[in-house]
Amino acid sequence: MRRGFVALTALVAVAAVGCGTEGDLIVEGASPPPSPYSGPLYIPIKAWDEEKDDRSELIDTAAAARALECDWEISSAGGSEPWSEGDAGETPEEGLEAYFEIEQPEVPREGYRVEREEGGRVLFSYDVDGRTKVAVIVAKDRKNRPGWGPETSASCDPAEFPASWTDSKDYEVWTDRDGKRVPITVISSSEGSAHCDWQKAHFLVTGEGRDRVLYARDPDGVLGDEMLEAPYQGDVAMPADAKDTGYRLRDRQLWLTDDKKTAYVRTSDGVEAWPRVKEGMACA
Repeated sequence: MRRGFVALTALVAVAAVGCGTEGDLIVEGASPPPSPYSGPLYIPIKAWDEEKDDRSELIDTAAAARALECDWEISSAGGSEPWSEGDAGETPEEGLEAYFEIEQPEVPREGYRVEREEGGRVLFSYDVDGRTKVAVIVAKDRKNRPGWGPETSASCDPAEFPASWTDSKDYEVWTDRDGKRVPITVISSSEGSAHCDWQKAHFLVTGEGRDRVLYARDPDGVLGDEMLEAPYQGDVAMPADAKDTGYRLRDRQLWLTDDKKTAYVRTSDGVEAWPRVKEGMACA
């Protein structure tokens, strides 16, 4: 049984892919995976509490999670929403299409292949370099769910998907000092929401759960003083006690002091001080 580990972020809205042409949901005639999943296609689904449970426990929330081959912690896993007649499909492939319609997941939408079929269930996998990063199990005629539709699904951290996909979305995937991609549960950033008219601001989040810290770049003052613990400063001296985290995004380098009250971002133009966002503040 394969167990992989990957992570997620609470900030970002939202080939190297096995084989097949861009835009094809299903890869026809794909070669077998190097290590096909041989575990159960059904296990009783267990609830998972994002605030209380360790992310590694996501492996027990759905059979699909056990088919993943993540490099880090699992990002998401669980059962599907119910469907009614007309929502699902007449074939397993149409059941996979229903998964995207019903769940609206933030995962790639092409390059899937049939990895296994058994007892009225089919496992579809999305692979990167021969390793499964998204797994979707569709089932036929389950209780109160007529036709083929998604039963369980799971995915790895978006940083494990090809850069060509993450670059086309709202994700900003940071790298370490060696140029390797870093899980978005460790660090991620994004432009402010257009819904709140925050496009001129930029957000940076490190960690998750109780360790999660949110910072903001706000040169135009669109967030307002009530949102930030201190003013944004576009040109400061790097504090003597600041340490280079090694995290990079284009020309940005993240430096932090032990108290983590401010994110110091070094760029080719100098050093910026991004203050923490006050706890509980959010877009209305």
